[in-house]
Amino acid sequence: MSTATNVEATAVSTIEWLSSPETTIVVPVYQRQYRWDIGGCEKLLTDIRAVADEDDAHRHFIGSILSAADDAHPQADLILIDGQQRITTLMLLIAALHHSVRETDRALAEELERVLVRPGDPDRTKLRPHEAWAGLFESVVLDRRAPDQPESRFDDNYAFFRSQVHADEAPRIWRGLQKLEHVAITLGAAASAQQIFESLNSTGEPLRDHELIHNYVLMGLSHAEQQQVEDEFWLPIERSTGEAIGAFWRHYLIMTTGREVAVAGEHGVYSAFRHEFPRPDLETLRAQALVWREYAEIYGVLLDPAREQDPEIRRQLAYVNTFGRSTYPLVMSAYRDHRHGAITKDELLRTLERVQSLLLRRAVVGVPTDRLIARLCRARTEGPEQLLKAFARITPSDERIRVALKFADLPHALYVLGRLEGLQDPEGYDVEYVVPPAPHNNWSGDGVRPWSEYTEDEQNSHRALATTLGNLTLIEESLAERVFGDSFPSKRDAYRRSRIAGTAALAELDAWGTAAISRRTADLTDAFLRIWPRPAVTDIDDDGLTPILDAVRRRGWPAGWEREFEYVEYRGERWDVPDVKYLFNRVFRRGWTDTRAALDAFNARNGGPIYDEKAWNGPWDQLDDDHFLYMGWDSKYMMSAVQGLLEESGLAEEVFVKYSYIGNVM
Repeated sequence: MSTATNVEATAVSTIEWLSSPETTIVVPVYQRQYRWDIGGCEKLLTDIRAVADEDDAHRHFIGSILSAADDAHPQADLILIDGQQRITTLMLLIAALHHSVRETDRALAEELERVLVRPGDPDRTKLRPHEAWAGLFESVVLDRRAPDQPESRFDDNYAFFRSQVHADEAPRIWRGLQKLEHVAITLGAAASAQQIFESLNSTGEPLRDHELIHNYVLMGLSHAEQQQVEDEFWLPIERSTGEAIGAFWRHYLIMTTGREVAVAGEHGVYSAFRHEFPRPDLETLRAQALVWREYAEIYGVLLDPAREQDPEIRRQLAYVNTFGRSTYPLVMSAYRDHRHGAITKDELLRTLERVQSLLLRRAVVGVPTDRLIARLCRARTEGPEQLLKAFARITPSDERIRVALKFADLPHALYVLGRLEGLQDPEGYDVEYVVPPAPHNNWSGDGVRPWSEYTEDEQNSHRALATTLGNLTLIEESLAERVFGDSFPSKRDAYRRSRIAGTAALAELDAWGTAAISRRTADLTDAFLRIWPRPAVTDIDDDGLTPILDAVRRRGWPAGWEREFEYVEYRGERWDVPDVKYLFNRVFRRGWTDTRAALDAFNARNGGPIYDEKAWNGPWDQLDDDHFLYMGWDSKYMMSAVQGLLEESGLAEEVFVKYSYIGNVM
């Protein structure tokens, strides 16, 4: 067997490796910018705390770190090819730990300092990032940030670690850090660092969220236990959900948490799962997995309603699928309750009908249908009355529907027309446009005047109504080809032969035009409002307001856009706050005054964001002589903190945000 001559791989203690005088590292110019956010830092800190509490035999593997020797480089002995995100984050954590103990535990501070700074040169860090941001990194690690220095991810993550790790916990965190291990892969002089970096970052498929969940669930179990969980639970979950297994886990987490789960970014579903299900013992895991398996079976029924035995429920589930899968978190919850006898069949059917009314009405009036289901899942846990009110608040009113149906395109036309005509299944029928969207010159509505003789205003008014409810009907596929594009008088014979009552009725008319469309729209609108009613329990007609718990958390906004929000509705007050940073400041200041007990509880549990001193450099807001609100967090953390405080205070249901135009389209 031949031996590799240009690659050396060794399993090492990460801290010992970093502490070695020979380990000084520079990040090459082709590396991407540092991008870990607070969520990633939180996971790392959780892992470190967990391994710190284990016995000495336990270690935590952080992957491989790839570097290359480069004697010609003046800045370092090693060029870091892969692993800069992890190493940079560890350095920020160690810096936060060092700064918290340097006045109280000199021995520990010296050990930490050996990881951070170069031997004999305390003004230089052991890790030297890309020149473009090396100064920012060193200013944070060496605690010499200038007042006018721009904020960076380094500041964000350092501030998070500083807020979470206090001096009295420092020995525990240091113990966990010393249990980190990685495979140190060092390339020889003949190896091409650039080529290997490109290979590492451009080949292979990254693990998807459900694959990470699978690994997380099984990790730490014996082989026999892994096989048992795999056979009894995971494989049945895969069989039930198929290719939709990733969507299943996202929808399941929305249902259980009552919060939206982001799919953008790095492994948002996996992160939410880890937060919701800290790694349990085998007995607890089996109990949880039983529930997961049952919900996966239910998800399979939603994906394929033909699996449902009851014909009424089967039909309503098929109707719900007209609108996609976004409602599955709520439908899964109601379906399982019916399966267990917690609600009646009629209650389940009413929920499915309300889901359809909500989504169809919002589509008709043209308001977004995203970020709706999590709030309904939360309301459902509070009882049927709260769920009914939640439906009513976000379902557009009859008045708005009447106006929209007159002039707007009809969404989901086959579904709508089929239900208006009482069809259980519209298969075999086409949507027929009585006035074609683009009539030819000889088309006529009365058989007398051709389209070419219509005035420009007449043509425009006909075109404007061509895709509205009143101009649409259903017709058998066998008849559709015969009437396509024909003048109205030529269509009447085919209409008369149709089994659809509404289509056959059109054959009794002598002419067709805008007046006839308006009359038919009015008649069909009355039926529309009966089939898809709005719960009559409140006068509120939501117009794009997003509950604070469903507000999207974003790091930043495009240059030149100053407003993330049009306004914020806080317990009936209208606040003119442009973005998350202003909202964060105002909510915490209000909590300082109005809900101090809840704020103190939230602050103690989360280690901030209010402190009794300005413990590190950065932007602060003073609340009183002895308390300071740190304002340097990234916007994701700020939004999470706002949501957490309002939830702690019991005020979250009374706070809404209205996104600006750019907020809605992003």
